[in-house]
Amino acid sequence: MRILHTSDWHLGRSFHREGLLEHQAAHLDHVLEVVETEGVDLVVVSGDIYDRALPPVDAVHLANETFTRLARSRARVVLTSGNHDSAQRLGFGADLIDAAGIHLRTKAASVGTPIVLEDAHGPVSVYGLPYLDPDAVRSAWSLPARSHEAALREAMRRVKTDLATRGGRSVVLAHAFVGGGTAPEASESERDISVGGVSLVPSSVFDGIDYTALGHLHGRHTLTETIRYSGSPLAYSFSEADHVKGAWLVDLGATGVTSCDFVEAPVPRRLARISGRLDDLLTDRSLSVHEGAWLQVTLTDDTRPERAMEQLRRRFPHTLVLAFQPSSPGLGLAAAVDVRGRSDHDITLDFVATLRGAPATDAESALLLAACDACCDDPELDLAEVLA
Repeated sequence: MRILHTSDWHLGRSFHREGLLEHQAAHLDHVLEVVETEGVDLVVVSGDIYDRALPPVDAVHLANETFTRLARSRARVVLTSGNHDSAQRLGFGADLIDAAGIHLRTKAASVGTPIVLEDAHGPVSVYGLPYLDPDAVRSAWSLPARSHEAALREAMRRVKTDLATRGGRSVVLAHAFVGGGTAPEASESERDISVGGVSLVPSSVFDGIDYTALGHLHGRHTLTETIRYSGSPLAYSFSEADHVKGAWLVDLGATGVTSCDFVEAPVPRRLARISGRLDDLLTDRSLSVHEGAWLQVTLTDDTRPERAMEQLRRRFPHTLVLAFQPSSPGLGLAAAVDVRGRSDHDITLDFVATLRGAPATDAESALLLAACDACCDDPELDLAEVLA
């Protein structure tokens, strides 16, 4: 049986106010292409189909179109809900959709009930574990502790109890933060799911399963040869600029996994992080490779350049994030200032000079004075006179 393991689509997500739906649609086209060209029998999507519990209408339309196309493909599909999804909304109509070969698993109560598929070597039991909030299942499952580990251990106890009666090979989908001796590196775009400061679940929870398809982390990770994260299909934060995105293509033979290859996804627009003085960034020819990328720029000028973003976007039109980190120690750091007997205007001028290492221009000073006056009950009343 050939399995395509993907997760964390986050349909409807934006990237620093840039819409991503067109890029997400292109990735789903790629998924359908891989299904056909690689002869995929089973597609597993391990949670976070949507980016939020109430997704935008166009994201729902894209999901519906994708599910319909997958139903018409050669593959069966198992999808689970993640911590970003609404299990109730995503799982609506699941019993009807099952008949089309699209299996939505969003209910904690059904974790021990598999979708059973057949290949030349016999049955394969596929168990879809939705994201299990420990607070939501603790009472119903009489968990010994309020933790993700306790919730997943109980879910896997139910899986293994059922599997013991069926026999054969097994695949499990789970959406959680799983690690071995050390935790995998997280991304800035992942929502914290810790309970009591603890979110990590040991990988040993999945011992005895032929393949575990994990979701939640946005970078691909291989915890063991049979326990993997596929990561998200697109980069959703600049911390993922160096990620290679895609999905795992897994071959399940008579006794377990026989091969596992990573199929890279197309990159609609690269991400990059660059830093330096503004003049250097605008003239350095080696940076031409980043002119079409989404950029996070850190300027190291000792004095904050005027209209920095405007100047950067003339060369790098997709600059999205701008930060300042002066190269000289101490510059740009706010200092304690004695405000007694001083006007609001003077205090703001000191702040500007301290922050950027140069005084405000005459035009800036006039603008700051107008802003200070607009914030006063009596624009004619100077703070210095009040404190005198």
